[in-house]
Amino acid sequence: MSLFVTHRISIPDSELEESFIRSSGPGGQNVNKVSSAVQLRFNVLTSASLTDVAREALLRSGKLTQARELIITAQRFREQERNRADARERLVEIIREAATPKRVRRPTKVPKSSKRKRLDGKKHRAEIKRGRSQID
Repeated sequence: MSLFVTHRISIPDSELEESFIRSSGPGGQNVNKVSSAVQLRFNVLTSASLTDVAREALLRSGKLTQARELIITAQRFREQERNRADARERLVEIIREAATPKRVRRPTKVPKSSKRKRLDGKKHRAEIKRGRSQID
């Protein structure tokens, strides 16, 4: 089974490493006995399923460990399966965002009408201030 990210990226389960840990937060006495939180590890460097654009974006993101692994800890829910699904959804969102190329900002010129309006305003303020001065 694989994890669908985009039409070009699909991550097989063999590239994901899941471990179950004890969750903090609500749960009563059961919280000390059950490992319901999920820690999902995904190695960005060795993954064959990532595109070059997505890999570069993830490496530049600052969300990785020194071993170039993306670690997601999910402990929002009390059930292990819901936390597992939550961790996978968050991984998909992170990779999908990295795979989307950033739009290049094209600087625009200030319209002539805006320049004229600004200069007219400055002239008007100057006239008002000049009118306040003492007349000899």
